Amino acid sequence: MNTRQFFAIVEIRTKFISLSTYLIATTYAFYRSGNFDPLKAILMLVATLLVDMGTTGFNTYFDYWRGVDNSFYNREKSKVVVHEGVPWLWALLISLGLFALALPFGIVLAILSGWPVIPVGAACMAVGYFYTGGPYPISRTPFGEFFAGAALGTVLFLLVYYIQAGPPDGPAFLVSLPSSLIIAAILTVNNTCDRLGDEAAGRKTLSILLGRLGGEIWGILEVTAGFAVLAYLGFSGRLPRWAPIIVIPAMALSIREFVLMHRRGYSHDTKGASMGSISRIFMYYTVAAMMVLIGGLIDRG
Repeated sequence: MNTRQFFAIVEIRTKFISLSTYLIATTYAFYRSGNFDPLKAILMLVATLLVDMGTTGFNTYFDYWRGVDNSFYNREKSKVVVHEGVPWLWALLISLGLFALALPFGIVLAILSGWPVIPVGAACMAVGYFYTGGPYPISRTPFGEFFAGAALGTVLFLLVYYIQAGPPDGPAFLVSLPSSLIIAAILTVNNTCDRLGDEAAGRKTLSILLGRLGGEIWGILEVTAGFAVLAYLGFSGRLPRWAPIIVIPAMALSIREFVLMHRRGYSHDTKGASMGSISRIFMYYTVAAMMVLIGGLIDRG
């Protein structure tokens, strides 16, 4: 196994999802409290990436082991265990190693910030493992998007906020919701494209239950709700009141991507292009949220 294959197993290209939540939460904590501890920020960033990469490695291992990823349905060249013959046991060993490396970072953060870091971090790791691991994987159920969105969105957001600014409150929870909703939409697009292979493997994802059109509509609703919450936070004064001015063009660009996805259709053959589109939508959201927060900081300046 070479370096490229290692990064393919942990799907390094998808780490911008957890990085987005981390950046937005860190900036929001500073926006609310004026506190920023560089040491805590670095420790939390490393721990976040280690757990996220370990989670994806478990996904790679269990999806291949359970037959979800196979050469008949899968068209993703990045699935090196499927298409390049990389021993699937490597994915398991990599994930266990990454989770083990994350532990000391979590312990130091708990010493610096407080004991709640331990149970919350452990819960995130448990979700990461049981998403595809264990006898009843979360990813096989209609609740996969909910757990993934909550873990990589709200839970991670509130943990980062706690480490930098102290116990989170209602407004912090509300600000975390757009990340959860749009992360869930990424999983919805993924599962809608994968529905035939997932169904053959015995999965019961929400996209399978809703069907192709239902999955497409659900993804659009998740993204729309995420941007709507971000705009509402501006209207309500929890974020700068001009936030909707930033949200509108980001939503317009997102609509364009959904139109392109609709024209292509949702299937294994179009999955690469569709995941590119939903990734761009997530990037539009991230840029919009960061512009709102940084603009708010400048206004106070």
